[in-house]
Amino acid sequence: MERPAVPFPPSPWRVTGDMVVSVWRVRAEDLPSWSLPTGVRPWVVRRRATLVTFWVDYRPGGVLTYREFLIALAVRRGHRLVGSTVAAWVDDDRALTGGRTLWGIPKEQGVFTLRADSRSTRAELTADGMPSVRFAYHDVLRLPFRLRARAHLIQQLSDGTECRVPMRISGRPALGRGRVSTGPKAPLSVLARHRPVLSLAVRDFRSTVGS
Repeated sequence: MERPAVPFPPSPWRVTGDMVVSVWRVRAEDLPSWSLPTGVRPWVVRRRATLVTFWVDYRPGGVLTYREFLIALAVRRGHRLVGSTVAAWVDDDRALTGGRTLWGIPKEQGVFTLRADSRSTRAELTADGMPSVRFAYHDVLRLPFRLRARAHLIQQLSDGTECRVPMRISGRPALGRGRVSTGPKAPLSVLARHRPVLSLAVRDFRSTVGS
């Protein structure tokens, strides 16, 4: 059944808040059966794929205020290395509908519990048909500069059209330690069976998504 139309901001979205980013290396055969855009394949080195997870608290000051857990997979499109969002959950209908409609990001509805202070973050996601996913993070080293980065995602719209999603971000970074836990047979248990090779908090970030 199609979701009812929900108004959402036009692209680009300018958002602000705090996030924790983690990079994972997992065996390619352990990846869930995520859908990818046509012509895109996972980037695999020594039989391992690279995932990047984002726990995000979007705060007042941007076009929308909501929480999100997003998983991006490093992929190859031709000779280029890019990212593609393979799963995402949000707690706001406008963010869900807008992400799907504007950029083909496969957002689903979720419920978030979030506890955070200046050095740590604890989050829990629950969604229909999926055991709870829990995340814990703590700063180890704060970096004395404001990080600035650019990237883009390759997604596929509902009509099959390829969509390139540019992103820009700046924020105060800190290196830390993070870990995901979930049930042993949960779809995202692949994360619980590994530790991220890198976790990074980006606080007071400002980001532009889309063009």
